[in-house]
Amino acid sequence: MFDVIVVGARCAGAATALLLARRGHRVLLVDRSRFPSDLVLSTHLVWQPGVARLSSWRLGEALAGCGAPALTTGHFDLGRFAIDAAFPAFQGVSQAYAPRRIVLDHLLVEAATRAGAELSEATTVRELQFDGDAVTGVRAAVRGGAQISERARIVVGADGTHSVVARLVAAPEYHTVAPLAGTYFSYWSDVPLEGVEFYPRTGRAVYGWPTNEGLSLIGANWVAADFPSVRADIERNYRQVLGEAAPDLADRVVGGTREAPWIGGMIRGYFRRPHGPGWALVGDAGYQKDPGTAQGITDALTHAELLANAIHDGLTGTRPLSQALVDYERARNDHALPRYQLTCQLGALAPPTPDRERFYAALGTDPELAARFFGVFAGSVPAAELFPAPT
Repeated sequence: MFDVIVVGARCAGAATALLLARRGHRVLLVDRSRFPSDLVLSTHLVWQPGVARLSSWRLGEALAGCGAPALTTGHFDLGRFAIDAAFPAFQGVSQAYAPRRIVLDHLLVEAATRAGAELSEATTVRELQFDGDAVTGVRAAVRGGAQISERARIVVGADGTHSVVARLVAAPEYHTVAPLAGTYFSYWSDVPLEGVEFYPRTGRAVYGWPTNEGLSLIGANWVAADFPSVRADIERNYRQVLGEAAPDLADRVVGGTREAPWIGGMIRGYFRRPHGPGWALVGDAGYQKDPGTAQGITDALTHAELLANAIHDGLTGTRPLSQALVDYERARNDHALPRYQLTCQLGALAPPTPDRERFYAALGTDPELAARFFGVFAGSVPAAELFPAPT
């Protein structure tokens, strides 16, 4: 009998398992992959609040040594002018990183197992066990044919957008948004990028930042209505958008080499109710938004800590578990909803309003304001300070 079974061992799941195992809980961490393994559809960015959180978990040095360069500056190019600034520090951390997921996820999985979590790799959860309405465990298949059945006081779904746990408990959704844009990106060698670069345009956008092995992740976005036609000729459409939106970056790409296949797709936005009798959700299993602000990993780490705190309180009797999970949902939403709303605004790739144009122009002449602007993207500055929520 486990205290907690965590289904999904990527950022949110491995972090949840790590934090609970360190507090002495018996944790089983289950994933259908073997580690180290990659997760290709990811922005990779860990913004300053995520780095600060990893540092507080004593993983900051491992992250800094993982081979992805520190990112301390942003370049936001609107065509008529550009905004350049250093990222503001968050809890003393001024650098972001964009490690490949084969590196970051493995770092977290290793930390979780060192803390005492048991790892079952190549294991796919097929069913949940119930006692009445309450989830009491999982039934799973191990690659190669073995079947396992394990019980726990709570089962956590950290198994992504298509979460089996969320589906089997019929977790309700709210604040749903259809896909706003689609993206394709790849990894390039010999394309220098000093920091995080964004090139938003009406109906299109370009972005890029350095990652591991001297490579740069460089991508392009199209509004959802145009995205299906992009698939017919990704290379041509990609280079066309680079040339139109980011000619300087396009020139750098000409001198580089694409080192991987095209990676891309569209995702919708949603919140799922992240708890019920005997179960909880975290990461993309419980909440997802357009990747345009690249906050998914940082959000996953933040929400993993919120959930681990709630489960610990519930299992130790500090608070009733049901109330702790209600409080977890409230805290998650208080943290996520303002940036979700902002991301939905920006992800639509609509032309800026006159007020937004004036705001962007002011950023170009006010370095302190520009730094706070990048802090909103990073999650170190509340979105409402610069972007009032829509009424």
